[in-house]
Amino acid sequence: MNSPATPSLHPLDWIVIGLYAVGMLAVGWYYSRRTGSSEDYLLGGRRMNPFSVGLSLFATLLSTISYLALPGEMIRYGPMVLTMMLAYPLVYLLVGGFMIPLLMKQQVTSAYEILEIRLGLSIRLLGSFFFLTMRLLWMAVIIYATTDKVLVPLLGLETSATPWLCALLGSITVVYTSMGGLKAVVLTDVVQTVILLAGALLTLGIVSVQLGGVTSWWPSAWPSHWPDPQWYDPQERITLVGMTLATFVWWVCTASSDQMAIQRYLATRDIRAARQVLATTLGANTVVNIILAAVGMALLALFQANPNLMPDGQTVLSDADQLFPQFIVVGLPVGLSGLVIAGLLAAAMSSLSSGINSSCSVIAEDFIDRFRHNRTGQSDHVRMARIISVLVGVVVVVLSSLVGAVQGNLLEIAYKVVNLLTAPLFGLFFMALFVPWAKSWATILGAAGGVAVVVSINFWRELTGSDAGISFLWAMPLGFAVQIGIGAVASLIPVNRR
Repeated sequence: MNSPATPSLHPLDWIVIGLYAVGMLAVGWYYSRRTGSSEDYLLGGRRMNPFSVGLSLFATLLSTISYLALPGEMIRYGPMVLTMMLAYPLVYLLVGGFMIPLLMKQQVTSAYEILEIRLGLSIRLLGSFFFLTMRLLWMAVIIYATTDKVLVPLLGLETSATPWLCALLGSITVVYTSMGGLKAVVLTDVVQTVILLAGALLTLGIVSVQLGGVTSWWPSAWPSHWPDPQWYDPQERITLVGMTLATFVWWVCTASSDQMAIQRYLATRDIRAARQVLATTLGANTVVNIILAAVGMALLALFQANPNLMPDGQTVLSDADQLFPQFIVVGLPVGLSGLVIAGLLAAAMSSLSSGINSSCSVIAEDFIDRFRHNRTGQSDHVRMARIISVLVGVVVVVLSSLVGAVQGNLLEIAYKVVNLLTAPLFGLFFMALFVPWAKSWATILGAAGGVAVVVSINFWRELTGSDAGISFLWAMPLGFAVQIGIGAVASLIPVNRR
């Protein structure tokens, strides 16, 4: 290989990307003509195929950040990140065995209706607020990372083009999501999952061919820059106990309280089908985690053997998250770059489309329908849902244009920023479903304490100027424990309220 030139795409690459965008719009148009009610729009009529819905949930949760973060994490810090998969069987047993049956008993559209039934309107609105805040920031970071960290470098554009690319990417997603509803989201997610896997496998195959086989990039010894494996140490960045526990808590919280997950359970026929959704999602995650980890090892070997492929001023370790996009520029044959870029777009757009659709459900059910006395017809309700989808998309595009350069490792960003309210949101559901004596004011007090713990751990350095804090992986488990402890104990206090 020669030194990397200015990034440029072959006309064939543009054709692939263009056909992909047209295909997504066509799916939205197709389902827009077959959506007759708000239940069809938001829940697919509650009759959707569990395997397709499971792949949709997987594609939603595996955003562009995850797609680039795992290879980058593997390059810089090694395979300890894969210990996350040890939590998957426990997640299935707990969520599939206990949470899904509880959730499926409720014939609701918004998951946060459950909170009002048990703890009142204030807790429902707090849960909806947590979800919307979390998902709006999540979508904004995803679209910004996709454009600023992937598309702008690959297309050889100036950073000033970032807002325009954000608007373009967001507009395409908003159009097909607002037209077709959840059925369009699920179908496009399945297609995008296939493209995403194809892009990763293609990268892995080409690197293997270029280096002379799998054995040429598979490490024969533990690289010196990888930290030694640790079983347990709260101050270590990643340990087996810390990673497994953090993954377990994240999955339980997300699969049991996030509207994007619950919406997909409710879109299936029964509890058995909903469990199949969860099993499909966890299975797909296992396969893709292994593939992306292998991509990270392959890229590490490739760029260490060919340091001239790195742009000036960059190194393999300091810019590990950039090696995957860089390989697309310098490593793929002409005509195939468009497919991998489409895979990156797929990861972003599947997350964005699902986030918009789920946010639309929460806004419509928890804020508009909850307080509106005059009910409208089904056609008007669908029209309102589409308008909300467009408005959510506009807010996300605006936020993405305002997001500054994301600093640090992508895995840390996902845990510290994107998942900031994951545990506090599930804490509300735990109080509602498993603490019979829970009171609304005490639940709010506990949530405040949980958020304070999560923020303190995640941003300890920024708040105190000290590096002596514990790992970001402990933020969700400890925040959840504090939230439930405060909420449960405070609920026992006899307080007379009018």
